[in-house]
Amino acid sequence: MALVDLISSEVVKVPLTSDNKPAVIREMVQILKDSGKIDDFDHVLEAIHKREEMGSTGLECGIAVPHAKTDAVKSLTVAIGISPEGIDFGSLDGKPSQLFFLMLAPPNQSGPHIEALAEIAKLSRSTAFISTLINARSSQEVVELFRED
Repeated sequence: MALVDLISSEVVKVPLTSDNKPAVIREMVQILKDSGKIDDFDHVLEAIHKREEMGSTGLECGIAVPHAKTDAVKSLTVAIGISPEGIDFGSLDGKPSQLFFLMLAPPNQSGPHIEALAEIAKLSRSTAFISTLINARSSQEVVELFRED
């Protein structure tokens, strides 16, 4: 399943209101709760925090991919958040993260999770596309940008 197939305006938030890493994670998990993608907010939040304790999922080029494997989902689930100002997420390049992909996958399904991570890595090589996403004004605009790509 392609990443674009998992993206709808219900799981995209522009802009994020959080200004620190724990708050961003909480806000992103809330997006999934509000969209009906998860039921157990606390379980998912704990799974994401445990994964972050192993090492930051802040990549380079303003992208962060907080993720976890959890039985709280039946299939790969994604939320996207954009923070134009950027948030310190402990990224590899030391720069603030602006584009967040929160991903959850069931423990017994690694294929779709790995494929989505590969798609995000590919996206990160297009600085023009990343810049366009970061400057998006609405969740619907983000969805349309992914569909056009």
